[in-house]
Amino acid sequence: MTDRLQQALLRIRPDVRAAHAYAVQPSAGVVKLDIMENPFRLPPELQRELGERLGAVAINRYPAERTAELAAALRMHAGVPSDVGVTLGNGSDELIGLLTLAVAQPGAVIVSPTPSFVIYQMCAEHQRLNFVGVPLRSDDFELDEAAMLAAVERHQPALVYLSYPNNPTGNLWDAASIERIVAAAPGLVVMDEAYQPFASSDSLALMARHPHVLVMRTMSKFGLAGVRIGYLLGAQQLVEQIEKLRPPFNISVLNAEAALFALEHAEVYAAQAATLRAERERVFEALKTLPGITPWPSQGNMILARVGDAAATFAALRARGVLIKNVSAAHPLLANCLRITIGTPDENTRLLAELPECL
Repeated sequence: MTDRLQQALLRIRPDVRAAHAYAVQPSAGVVKLDIMENPFRLPPELQRELGERLGAVAINRYPAERTAELAAALRMHAGVPSDVGVTLGNGSDELIGLLTLAVAQPGAVIVSPTPSFVIYQMCAEHQRLNFVGVPLRSDDFELDEAAMLAAVERHQPALVYLSYPNNPTGNLWDAASIERIVAAAPGLVVMDEAYQPFASSDSLALMARHPHVLVMRTMSKFGLAGVRIGYLLGAQQLVEQIEKLRPPFNISVLNAEAALFALEHAEVYAAQAATLRAERERVFEALKTLPGITPWPSQGNMILARVGDAAATFAALRARGVLIKNVSAAHPLLANCLRITIGTPDENTRLLAELPECL
C-alpha cells in the first residue's frame, strides 16, 4: 500500500474502516431461498407489455411528474385518505437512512426490538446516533413490553422502529403492547410493513389514531425487489420533513414506470402472494414433523427455524444446491437459527426433500 493511499484511507472515519459491508451470498445455479424475494416472474405476455412500455419511456429526461403519479398510485393502493402524506425511497433502505438523518441531533436515540432488521442499527451508527436494542422474549420472540416501555421512558427516543411482521422472526407482535408503546413514545414511531402482502393485519388504523406513527412499505416483497421502490405514509406535516431530505431524482423513470405497471396489474401479484401464503403454511407444517428442527409460525414470506448446528446445516444444504440464510450470528437469541424464504411450490418441495439429510 502506498503512502498516499494510506493517507487517504486515514481520512475515512475509523468506525467505517472497522465495519463490514452488507454481504450478499452468490446464488448462481442454486435454489435461492435466502433473502425473502417473491420467486415468481411476470407471465410472458405481461413481460412483453412491460418491455414495450419501458421502451417508450423518455430516459433522456430526469424523473418528474411520473414519480408524483407513482406516489399517488401507492397512496390509493394502500387505501389511505388523500390527505395522508407519501414519499418515495430507493427501497426501504433509503427511507431508513432519510429517517435517521432527519432525527440526527446531538444525543438523539433510536430504539428497536432486537433481533430485527439490521439496517436500523447500521443507519443509526452511520449518523453516530445512539441505538438501543431491546431483546425480544426468548421463548416466542414477542415484544418484551415492560423492557420496551422502560427503554422509551429512560432514553426518550427520537425514533422507534417496530417491524410488523418482524424480520427475521416473522411474527406479528401483540397489538395491545404496540399500542401502549406507541402511546408512550415521545418521537416518531415507524411501523415497518415490508412483509405486509403476507400478513393478516396492518398498522394503518394505528397510524390514523396516532399522528406520530408512520407506516413504511416496500414493493420488493410485492414482487419488484429489483425495481427498488419503498414508500412512507403518514401525517403530511411529518412526511414533508422527510421529503426535504429525499434526493430529487432518487426514483428512476424506468423504475417508476415498472412500479406503475405492476400496480395496474395488482391482481397478478395478489395471486402470487396468496400462493406464497399457502406454501408458507405447507412448509411450516412439514418442518414441524422433522426431528432436529424447531420452526416458528410466520406472517412473512419466510420461516425462522432452530437446528442443532446452523452452520453445518446451511453448508450441507448449500452443497445440495439450496441456499437459505444462516442468521445465528446476528443476535444471541438467534443461536443456531436459519431463515428460510418461501419459494415456488417446486422450490419448496426441493428444500423439504434435501433438508432431512442436512440436519
